[in-house]
Amino acid sequence: MNFFAHIDLKPLPMPITHQHKLLLIGSCFTEHIGNNLSDLKFNILQNPNGILFETESVARSLVSYIQNKQYTAADLFQYNELWQSWNHHSRFSNPSQEAALAGINQSQTRAHSFLKDADWLIITLGSSFVYKLNDEARFVANCHKAPAQWFTKHLLPIDEQIALLDNTIHQLFHFNPKLKIIFTISPVRHLRDGVVENNRSKARLLETVHHLVNKFDRLFYFPAYELVIDVLRDYRFYDIDLAHPNYAATQFVMDKFSECAFTDATKSLIKDIKQVVTAKNHKAFHPDSKQHEQFLRQHYEKTLKLLQEHPHLDLQNELKYFKPG
Repeated sequence: MNFFAHIDLKPLPMPITHQHKLLLIGSCFTEHIGNNLSDLKFNILQNPNGILFETESVARSLVSYIQNKQYTAADLFQYNELWQSWNHHSRFSNPSQEAALAGINQSQTRAHSFLKDADWLIITLGSSFVYKLNDEARFVANCHKAPAQWFTKHLLPIDEQIALLDNTIHQLFHFNPKLKIIFTISPVRHLRDGVVENNRSKARLLETVHHLVNKFDRLFYFPAYELVIDVLRDYRFYDIDLAHPNYAATQFVMDKFSECAFTDATKSLIKDIKQVVTAKNHKAFHPDSKQHEQFLRQHYEKTLKLLQEHPHLDLQNELKYFKPG
C-alpha cells in the first residue's frame, strides 16, 4: 500500500557540482535551501536584497544586480527611527543612514560580481500578491510594518508576471551566457491572505513558471511546492503556525533535490563533508582529554585529505578547528 503520492522528479541534464557558483533569490524557503547548500560547502550567495516574496521584487532586484545599481540617500526613507529601503528586507535597516547605504551597496556590488560568473540561479517565488505605495505609486518589496493604509494590495495577473520574468531572463542570459535557472514555488502557505486567496496566488505562480520553463531551454522546475503540498500532505509536516514547513519537511525536500540535482560522485562527497562538519559542531565534554585530542587529530587528517582531493572546497574553518595544539 502506498501512503504517499508518487511525483516524477526529472534529473537535471547538467547536474550541480561543488565547482559551481549558485545564486539563490526569493522567499524565506530560499534560505532553507541556501543554508542547507552552504552547510554542504557549496559556493552560494543568497538573497542579496534579503527575503523577497513576489515576482515583481525578484525581477527588479535581479536587474539591479545586472546593472550594479548603487543606492543613494534619496532611495531611503526613515521610519521607526531606522533608515530603510522599500526594495530591501529589514535586515538592511539601520539607525545610521550611512551604514544602511553601505550595507545595501556592498551587497549590490557582491551580487553583480557573483551573478556575472554564476553557473546557477535558483529562484523561489512565494506569492502573486504585490503591494504598491500609494504616495509614490511604486511597488515595494517589504512594507517594514508601516501602516496598512499606506499601501494598495494587488494580485498580479499571470501575463504581467510572465512579461516581468521573460524580460529579466533575457537580460540575465545576455549578462551571463552560461547561466542556468531553476524555478521553485515556496510551499509556505500565506494564510494571512486567506486560504482561497493563497491558492489563487500559488496557481498564478505555477502557470507563470511553467510557461517560462517551456519557452527557455536553460530553465528548469523543481517541485518543492508539490512535494510538501501533495506528497507529504499533512499538517504534522508544518510548524505550529500551520504555514511554514518544519524541519522534517524541508529535509525531505532537500533529499529529493539531491536526488535530481547531484551526481553519485557529488552525493558521495556530500557524505564525507557531512562527517567533517558534524564533527566540528560536536561539543566536547572533556576538551582536555587525550580522547578528544585523538578525535581532533583524526578529523584534521580526514579534512586535510578531503581538501587535497577537492581543493575547491572551503574547509578552512574545519581545518583550523581540528588542527592539533
